[in-house]
Amino acid sequence: MSDNKRILSGMRSTNPQLHIGNYEGALRNWVDLQNQGYDMFCMVADWHALTTMYENPHEVSVNAREVAKDYIAAGIDPAKSPVFIQSHIKEHAEFHLLLSMITPLGWLERTPTYKEKQQDLGSAEREPYGLLGYPVLQTVDILLYKPFGVPVGRDQAPHLEIGNDIAQRFNRLYNKDVFQPYKYMIPEDENRAKLPGLDMRKMSKSYDNGINISDTEDETAAKIKSAFTTPTKMRKTDPGIPEGCAVCQYLKIYSPNWEQQWEEDRNGERGCMQNKKELTEIINEYFRPMRERRAQLDDATIEDILRDGAKRAREVASATMDEVRSAMGIY
Repeated sequence: MSDNKRILSGMRSTNPQLHIGNYEGALRNWVDLQNQGYDMFCMVADWHALTTMYENPHEVSVNAREVAKDYIAAGIDPAKSPVFIQSHIKEHAEFHLLLSMITPLGWLERTPTYKEKQQDLGSAEREPYGLLGYPVLQTVDILLYKPFGVPVGRDQAPHLEIGNDIAQRFNRLYNKDVFQPYKYMIPEDENRAKLPGLDMRKMSKSYDNGINISDTEDETAAKIKSAFTTPTKMRKTDPGIPEGCAVCQYLKIYSPNWEQQWEEDRNGERGCMQNKKELTEIINEYFRPMRERRAQLDDATIEDILRDGAKRAREVASATMDEVRSAMGIY
């Protein structure tokens, strides 16, 4: 695969488990792109996690290994797609320092990422420098691998615009075309990427409202049992509102018969317990192969995979840094 078909994406290791919203919003698309022949680089962004978890660096490191397991469980093949941890590639730190010298402060203060991370941190804490510099490090993560594109949801694309702006500024300052603009690779079926939490809020670990890839069947059943349904549907014969029911939203994604199920729910021909029972069976069957793959990944195996992934990623990153230093005249 030529360099112009390389793709880079990653997730933060703020939690040890990825939920099915992470799968539908990102991982599923990564696997599809990998299977289409793209050269997929899959990063676990542990340094990014430190912007809000700087008091727990060991936890971030442990989480990173678990996130990598979820990548592979979801279908990322480490033989085709390098899986690596951000901090294992020291070129990320060097390039971050250099780009921070040329990035205007105003650009960083206006980025959606900065505003979102401020909310994650909370008003009780003073903002660390790393929070403001988050978009620069994110830019580094991308530019080091000179990707053709970055898989991203449509609502996340504005977060990456600063990366292309910084790349153009670098080229202009040093009069070298080191970097080409990368594309935003938005999945065709964006409805899957908008999967709500079990309470109909955004699916988030902080809300504890998601089903994890690694959950057991019993854990999945317990979560679905408590999921939000139409509040006015007290009896089976009461009409439901599938559009506002978390269980029905999940059926739409995972059940081949969702249209019939929605119609029966809306007409009062099926109850919420029937929906939950059928959804539990469907979800557990759908994620069973992923959970089985994950169970086979011991700690020693994942360390070998990460070591190999870092070696392959470093080859690309170090070549890019040679170009960067040359363009800047740094010897």
